[in-house]
Amino acid sequence: MSDFMLDFWTRAPFVFWSVVFFVFGTVVGSFLNVCIHRMPLDLSLAKPGSQCPKCGFAIPWRLNIPIVSWLWLRGRCRQCAASISPRYLGVELLTGLAFLASWLAFGAQTTPGVLLAVTWGFVLAGLIVATFIDFEHFIIPDQITLGGVAVGFIVSAGLPALHHVTRPADSLMASGLGILVGAGSVFAVLQLGKLLFGKVRVPLEEGESATFTESALHLPGEVVPFEEIFFRNSDTIRLHAKRLELVDRCHMNIDVALSPKRLLIGDESFDPETVPFIKVESDELVIPREAMGFGDVKFMAAIGAFVGWQGALFSLMASAVVGAVVGVGLIAIGRRDWSARLPYGPYISLAAVIWIFFGLRILAVWLPEAP
Repeated sequence: MSDFMLDFWTRAPFVFWSVVFFVFGTVVGSFLNVCIHRMPLDLSLAKPGSQCPKCGFAIPWRLNIPIVSWLWLRGRCRQCAASISPRYLGVELLTGLAFLASWLAFGAQTTPGVLLAVTWGFVLAGLIVATFIDFEHFIIPDQITLGGVAVGFIVSAGLPALHHVTRPADSLMASGLGILVGAGSVFAVLQLGKLLFGKVRVPLEEGESATFTESALHLPGEVVPFEEIFFRNSDTIRLHAKRLELVDRCHMNIDVALSPKRLLIGDESFDPETVPFIKVESDELVIPREAMGFGDVKFMAAIGAFVGWQGALFSLMASAVVGAVVGVGLIAIGRRDWSARLPYGPYISLAAVIWIFFGLRILAVWLPEAP
């Protein structure tokens, strides 16, 4: 069997397999577009088939060829002529290049080499879908994070070369440590950041007010969904209201504390779900703030399952550097406010990509005595 497989992989030239990996990657990218659109909405990835999100037109296979169809249709639906986001083309092209890069960096015309290239191609595909969902929805679904942890651990058992070892037991040990260190390090940073920088004070000018609805905090010129404020049941918005209006009554000069499970108005306690509207006039609000969400903890655990503990630590440190560079760049172009709107997951993804392709060289510099 091994001779047959070796003959199979070597029969065609290296450039042929390069083209195969790129084309296969674009097909995977087409599916990633489905994931990016449907996962955050909890929709099935299988049914219905590909369709226009505007008119529901069922897209036939001949109009669903990665990259080619978008260019041929000039980014518009064949049925209703509605614009199709360039993101669809970008994800397909990016995923194709990711699989090609995996083949060029890790592939060899042997069965283990092909398996290694395919595995890293799918890891990069996971980073791509996580990045785009995080950009659009500020979440990374558990199917990607927890699913990645499970898949990474299982694949490590069958492909020890993933962790540059030969024994499955050593590979499983490396994956397990990567999961623990990846999740533990981000969780520690999250807790420390919460302790040191876990509050932001929002001043209100004279005559300005803040309104709490069922789903969001409405500030002058900004609406902040509660899901971006409350990550734990203990997270609490605090303020002293000069005037507070409820649907049926008013209060003057009273302390207010709102958490996901409890609303305190003075000495009275309420279930927040029973109070759909509050309008307050105050000098300032104290709002809990998160530099990272718990989804980033699970995301780093998934990355650690594939790259080991060294890669997990590097990804955490490098993501901070990437975030700082982006922040400085946004300040330099006068877009400081954008930095607060960018999720952290894409920084982690970029750092992980750097490790995947350059990890051995980085490790040689980081730990020169390492075998």
